[in-house]
Amino acid sequence: MTSIAFIGLGVMGLPMAVNLKRRGHEVTGVVRPGRAHAGALEAGLAVTDDLPRAVSGADVVITMLPDTPDVRSALTDAVPHLRAGALVIDMSTIDPTATREIRARIVPESVGMLDAPVSGGEAGAVDGVLSIMVGGSKEHFSAALPVFEAMGRTIVHVGPIGAGQVVKAANQLIVAGNIQMVAEAVAFLDAQGADLPAALDVIGGGLAGSTVLERKRPAFLGRSYRPGFRLALHAKDLGIVQDTAAAAGLSLPLTAAVTQLVRALVARGDGHLDHAALLKLTEELNGRGV
Repeated sequence: MTSIAFIGLGVMGLPMAVNLKRRGHEVTGVVRPGRAHAGALEAGLAVTDDLPRAVSGADVVITMLPDTPDVRSALTDAVPHLRAGALVIDMSTIDPTATREIRARIVPESVGMLDAPVSGGEAGAVDGVLSIMVGGSKEHFSAALPVFEAMGRTIVHVGPIGAGQVVKAANQLIVAGNIQMVAEAVAFLDAQGADLPAALDVIGGGLAGSTVLERKRPAFLGRSYRPGFRLALHAKDLGIVQDTAAAAGLSLPLTAAVTQLVRALVARGDGHLDHAALLKLTEELNGRGV
């Protein structure tokens, strides 16, 4: 059993923390009073808003927060209270350069650190089958493996600190591009009068099949965009891709195009919707939206 302080009990964080508890770890959720606090209590987690107290006795501190400033702030507050030998695991999706800076300037060498962003959405978090891409030392990765195994199925060490965030950025550009192309295929099929469920069945069984097509199928067929992963967060992630690519002098034209579509949805007030709502915009651009 590992003592874990889990900071960030949102759509993804809460089921991840619950799965850690189910696997026998001692988990304390760090959350302010409010909806997330009530949800954590309902799920049977121990919760507190006293971050220093929660992290001071923890073997592992996990952050699962929306953006880079949130992670930086939480770890700045937490680090002075960590015991030597503790391990910080940031499972948020943030800027890889910032991850390296946090390791160099905030988290001391006496404390281990891994960056371990995840993919799989809310469903993957609930089912404990997330893909977890881990950056940091192999020693710390090995120590954290039992923790990761409670939350994920595909768990891979991808390089030194920051490498997890680089791989997650690549994951996010592939996901956004895939969703957009499926959205355009759905609009094309509908315009031609094809049986959409049957068409997606046969497409899904061939080379064009994908996890996006499988997982987002209900949203595409029902035009239901309850957030599993919000467009606002995907816009943030694509911004990380563009900034990192620009720093490396890379040109990613298709990434730029889908980023603009995602940002357009966010700008008009749809940032709270699931990223499958790229279909909503695609249909509207073709005079078929409601």
